[in-house]
Amino acid sequence: MVVALLSSVAYGSKSIPFGDVLGYLFNSGRDSFEAAVIAARIPRTVFGVLAGSALGVSGALMQAITRNPVADPSILGVNTGASLMVVIGIAYLNISSGLGLIGLSFVGAILTALFVYGIASYGFGGANSLKLALSGAAVSTALGALVNTIMLPDSQVMKEFRFWQIGSIGGATWDDIRLVLPFVIIGIIMALILASSLNAMALGDEMAVSLGVNVGLVRALSALAGVMLCAVVTAIAGPVGFVGLMLPHLVRQLLDNDMRLIIPFSAVGGAGLLVISDVIGRVLGRPGELEVGIITAILGAPIFIWIVARSKAKGM
Repeated sequence: MVVALLSSVAYGSKSIPFGDVLGYLFNSGRDSFEAAVIAARIPRTVFGVLAGSALGVSGALMQAITRNPVADPSILGVNTGASLMVVIGIAYLNISSGLGLIGLSFVGAILTALFVYGIASYGFGGANSLKLALSGAAVSTALGALVNTIMLPDSQVMKEFRFWQIGSIGGATWDDIRLVLPFVIIGIIMALILASSLNAMALGDEMAVSLGVNVGLVRALSALAGVMLCAVVTAIAGPVGFVGLMLPHLVRQLLDNDMRLIIPFSAVGGAGLLVISDVIGRVLGRPGELEVGIITAILGAPIFIWIVARSKAKGM
């Protein structure tokens, strides 16, 4: 699949050899249909790789620090919280810069993650898998209703963000890539540095402390990296769900519980999943396209149900 994607750039019935791509990109005087297709396809593919990597690593970190197989930015409502702050910033604060939207998205994601975890931790048993999923679903539904409440009266805001709300990488530009790239690199590097400490924490907090791990600091930095990776993607592409749920869980099933393996393979797998989902959306939606958030939801919902059922069976 990857070789086929790299060998040509396809649009409709036309196929452009990969060897001609650089020529079309750098030959600014060439005005052709193929050049226009390449100019639109390359940045969205590059952004898809960055966004998928960020979401995959974000999900892996959230699952590690909560010790919960269903912890994911979309399941925990973090995506929706980030979306709400972005919409508020656009509708009421007149914020339009990419950096400003990323900041708002980050604040919304942090607050939502803390709120969901606080609700799930209340009562007997603490924040188990089922309570986190239910709390995240409830908070996500409530925040989603607020997003719609803000957008619906303002036709301009609704027109601008009706596709963004579903989750789409179709409008990505090179400016978006330059803006997101530093955050993604920093977040993934932080995750890789913290991987060994997260392995120790998987044995239990007391064991991790005895091994010299500062549990509170590691958990805080891991949460910071995970929320940052989710927030920067949500600010540009909207709430793309289930990537952070599927990839870390599948990697864990295929390889091991070693975070030193889970983090890099989740990054690579998330990038591949998002790019392939984008291709599937363009193929199924011809002559238009289905947003990538719809495809990832279709692929991820059955896996989510299976994980929850499996976790519940283990708990019996």
